Amino acid sequence: MAEITLKGLAHSYEKTPKGAADYAIRQMDHVWHQGGAYALLGPSGCGKSTLLNIISGLLEPSEGDVLFDGQRVNELPPEERNIAQVFQFPVIYDTMTVFDNLAFPLRNMNTPEYRVKPKVLEVADILELTPLLNRKAKNLTADEKQKVSMGRGLVRDDVTAILFDEPLTVIDPQLKWKLRRKLKEIHERFNITMIYVTHDQLEASTFADKIAVMYDGQVVQFGTPRELFERPAHTFVGYFIGSPGMNFMAVKYQDEQAMFGNQSLPVSESIKRAIAHASSNNIKLGIRPEFIDISASPSTESLPVEVISVQDLGTYSLLTYKLNGQTFKARLPEGHSPVGEAAFAEFDTAKLALYIDEYLVETGHE
Repeated sequence: MAEITLKGLAHSYEKTPKGAADYAIRQMDHVWHQGGAYALLGPSGCGKSTLLNIISGLLEPSEGDVLFDGQRVNELPPEERNIAQVFQFPVIYDTMTVFDNLAFPLRNMNTPEYRVKPKVLEVADILELTPLLNRKAKNLTADEKQKVSMGRGLVRDDVTAILFDEPLTVIDPQLKWKLRRKLKEIHERFNITMIYVTHDQLEASTFADKIAVMYDGQVVQFGTPRELFERPAHTFVGYFIGSPGMNFMAVKYQDEQAMFGNQSLPVSESIKRAIAHASSNNIKLGIRPEFIDISASPSTESLPVEVISVQDLGTYSLLTYKLNGQTFKARLPEGHSPVGEAAFAEFDTAKLALYIDEYLVETGHE
């Protein structure tokens, strides 16, 4: 088992990087604790796979160190790091049987044959591959091949961590949930450090105890799925997590009010003070669609809005409206009273979040 530490880590594919824009991974310090189930979540091009390849040893970082249990491993090749990596497309030998594919890592280490068979049978049972052991790998379905690829990492007793690089991309959507649950079971059984790279927030939250959200080469927040939803530390996290993501309003302080364009917003005193004392003009208020109440009649703190559309999604409806020329989303619970083109929106002020220069500085709680 291993604790993986990234210390002052940065990477650029440019020989002489001139600025932050030239770095695929911007300088970071991060720790993946032994036995944890982690997800590395973010959009394409944010640096997820680059970071995973640095951890595995497929890529040497431009700057900083990778430490396994406190030992620097920057120059060590993958085979000396005792790490298994499962890629987006399964890496298996098509001409071999499933049994021989699973046995290959053990035989490659000169493991005695009497120890190979029981270990292969154990892993095959966990991954529900036992009926396929004598079948040639080329005859397997995509999900079966990916399970074999996972099993090749699990058979080795010396594996300290397993890295998954978008492993379910080629899997049929109906089977993805089952495989995610299977990965969770494997983690609980073997207590191996697992890092799962994905752009899918559902995959990340189903598999991981903690999620590192990457944006523009940086980990902008590291926390539980609930923490990412309830208290996004960066505007990108608010936008990326949730379905749909957080609504944002550019605001300013004027006439002792928090102003969104010409519209005064009801906010807590703590948020109003933070806006008043902000040294930046990049000030945004964020509110999740779940915390906006839409009604046909006004209340003390509601704002008149123009309803654009209402989409019935079964257990809830998604309402799109305009306020001060900007489009917003609100989630309406099942059975919500119908509203016309003119309606009123009220924000749950306790759920408002204030961001200055894209980072969270205050919430609506007093």
